[in-house]
Amino acid sequence: MTSSESLSFFSPEYSTPKMFPLTPSPTPAPTHKRGSPSPMSQIIMAKQALNQPLTPEMSHEIKNKPIVQYVVPRQRRRTNPAVWCAAILCMMFCLLLILFGIGTLVIFLSIKPRNPVFDTSNASLSVIYLDSPKYMNGDFTFIANFTNPNKKLDVRFEHLVIELFFSDSLIATQVLQPFSQRQRETRLIQVHMISSLVYLPPISAFKLQKQVLSNRVVYNIRGTFKVRVNIGLIHYSYWLHGRCQLEMTSPPTGALITHSCRTKR
Repeated sequence: MTSSESLSFFSPEYSTPKMFPLTPSPTPAPTHKRGSPSPMSQIIMAKQALNQPLTPEMSHEIKNKPIVQYVVPRQRRRTNPAVWCAAILCMMFCLLLILFGIGTLVIFLSIKPRNPVFDTSNASLSVIYLDSPKYMNGDFTFIANFTNPNKKLDVRFEHLVIELFFSDSLIATQVLQPFSQRQRETRLIQVHMISSLVYLPPISAFKLQKQVLSNRVVYNIRGTFKVRVNIGLIHYSYWLHGRCQLEMTSPPTGALITHSCRTKR
């Protein structure tokens, strides 16, 4: 080593060590478990517990703090086999009910059922007299005409009640025996109705006496019938109501002058 080199080695440039600036290491961010409150939140909650007012910085931190949501997956449950069996049975029942309704509708549209008709062709009034101004006695007979207008259906009258009225006052009642009618069949039944000591209001009694003297007596017939219709294996029943108004001459030879009848369900 030369002298120059030795001098340079012990020169101040080499004798004094160089100083390098030290950069501070970054401060690690505070870590806390997810879902647990942060230290700042703990401070805020502690201050709230002590009824201390919050500073604007703390309120800002609370507003900007992200909300952590947790989704818990649902566990699938197996459907009970009894529930499946009940659902299948209900579906089959609904299908059968729909098919039955469609079949019934088709049958009704093809057959076009009609209501039987109640009418009268003849009537006679042989007796009317008053035992007192309020009690009436009478003898009345008429021919009941039942007609089945259906071309493909048979009907049966299961319950028949016929009532005789004068001026809205019931004066006689008759019950007929059940019977059946084939397609387009007509049945005539003689109905004999007797009134014995039937009470009449004074206005109705005075009206009856006036009609007898004028040779024009008006009676009203009301019939209530329960009709049964059979369509193969299908059958149904309904109530039928017949109304007739008759105008006759006075007894003892009371004959039918005019009449009007209607039948409805």
